[in-house]
Amino acid sequence: MRIRYLRFEEETDMTIYEAIEARHSVRAYKDLALKKDVVKALGHEIEVLNEEGKLHIQLVLHEPKAFQGTLAKYGKFRNVHNYIVMAGKKADDLDERIGYYGEHLVLLAQTLGLNTCWVGLSYSKVPGTYELGKDEKIACYIAIGYGETQGVGHKIKTVEQVSNASDITPSWFKKGVEAALLAPTAVNQQKFSFEYVGMSNNHHQVRVKKGFSMIGYTQMDLGIAKYHFEIGAGKDKFEWV
Repeated sequence: MRIRYLRFEEETDMTIYEAIEARHSVRAYKDLALKKDVVKALGHEIEVLNEEGKLHIQLVLHEPKAFQGTLAKYGKFRNVHNYIVMAGKKADDLDERIGYYGEHLVLLAQTLGLNTCWVGLSYSKVPGTYELGKDEKIACYIAIGYGETQGVGHKIKTVEQVSNASDITPSWFKKGVEAALLAPTAVNQQKFSFEYVGMSNNHHQVRVKKGFSMIGYTQMDLGIAKYHFEIGAGKDKFEWV
C-alpha cells in the first residue's frame, strides 16, 4: 500500500509533516460550508484513493442528521454537517486499508485548512446519503469541516515503548516511529509496535504489529500508524515484512 504523499502540497503553506504535527481531533465545527476548491480537491483525491485502495470512500456534504443522535451528543460532536464515509468490500485487510488511505485524506484536509475527527461509533447511518455495493460495509466515518478550535494534543508513548529503536538502528527508523506516535488511534490507545528487522538483499526491513485491545479498531489504527511511519522514515528507505 504505497501512494504518493500529497499531490496538493504545492498549493498550501503546510508540508505533510507539519500537518502531522498540527493535526488534532476536532469535534465541534463552525457552521460553514466547505469551499468549492476544497471540495474539488477532496473529491479528486477520493477518486484516486478508491482506485488504488480498492475502497468506496464517499464525501457527504450539508448533511447534519448523522451527528445529531445520542451517541454524537455524548461524544460532544457539534455542527458536523460534512463527513467522509469510509467503506469498502468486506475483507480481512479492509480496516487496515481504511486507516491507511483515510489518514491520507485527513492530512490532506489539514493542509487545506480543515479539521477532522475519526469516528467509530458516534454517528448514525442516514439512508440516501451513501451507496454500498455488494458485500461492502461501512467501517467508520471521518467528520470534516472548519473547527471551532484546532484541537489539543494528548499524552503519547515513548519511542522505546513501541519499538526497538536504539543507537544501532538507522536514524530514519526512529523518525518513522516518532511520526507514528503522532497518529490518531482509538481513545489514544496506541496499540502498535515497530521492529527494525535488519538488512535482506540490500533492503532495510521493518515489521509492524498490532496489540490487543478490548476497544477494538487496532487494525485500522495500524493502517494509520503505518502511513505516518512511511512519511517520517521515508518510504524509499525500507520495505515492510
